[in-house]
Formats: sequence, structure tokens, C-alpha cells
Amino acid sequence: MGVSRVVFLLLLLLLVNSSCEGAEVVTIDVHQTKDLLHSGSYSYLDVRTVEEYKKGRVKNPDFLKEVTSLCKEDDHLVVGCQSGVRSVYATSDLLTAGFKDVSNMGGGYLSWVENGFPVKVDEKLPQEKSESAAEL
Repeated sequence: MGVSRVVFLLLLLLLVNSSCEGAEVVTIDVHQTKDLLHSGSYSYLDVRTVEEYKKGRVKNPDFLKEVTSLCKEDDHLVVGCQSGVRSVYATSDLLTAGFKDVSNMGGGYLSWVENGFPVKVDEKLPQEKSESAAEL
């Protein structure tokens, strides 16, 4: 690993750690995430870009039902992104806003796919999601 890459990763780690001060972000792995989602008591919040979202996402058959309860502070949420960095920020923001049970999915969607877990890929993304890639 080159020196510039190591320096970049250290700076990124420092940035993530400093951005989460005041909110204790709990990071769980994709296996724990899968178990929590399978339990039915947790919802998945996808904070990837539209382009990333179009390539596929974690399967979540109760999407419409869960969207209606998105903004409740006592909901149990797991937040994921492409690689696990952007979701740390989103998780921190939700905790700061008063959400009580929010976890970050470490490794993100890439780790989910790498572990062979089920994904869903739509041929066409619905219009209402053109500006946001959020999915519960």
C-alpha cells in the first residue's frame, strides 16, 4: 500500500471520527445487519447516490410499509451506503436529531454483495426517487 494511500485513509478516518463527536455511532457488520432486518423489527435506510442505487440494493419487501414510519424517533434503523463511510455521517445525523436506535452497516452495500446476500435490481428507478436514493 503506497504512502499516499495510507495518508489518505488516515485522514479519512480522522474526518469520520471528528464528524461523529457527540453521537456514539455503533457500526455492525453485514451479518448482524441481515439478522436484524430478518427479525422484522429493523428497517434499512439506504443513503447511496442514485447511480449506486440503480445498480442494486438490499432486498426489503416491506419498503412501502416502512416508508410511512420513516421519521419516528423510536424506530430501529440500520443505515447503509456503498462502502460504509457516508452512512456513518447519516447515522450520526440521525442520532443527533434524536433517533434512539440507529446503527451503521460497516462495509456498506459492497460488503453485503461480497457476502452473497440477496439484492434487488430494478430496470427503471421510480420518478419520485430521482433526487434521493433513500430506501428503508
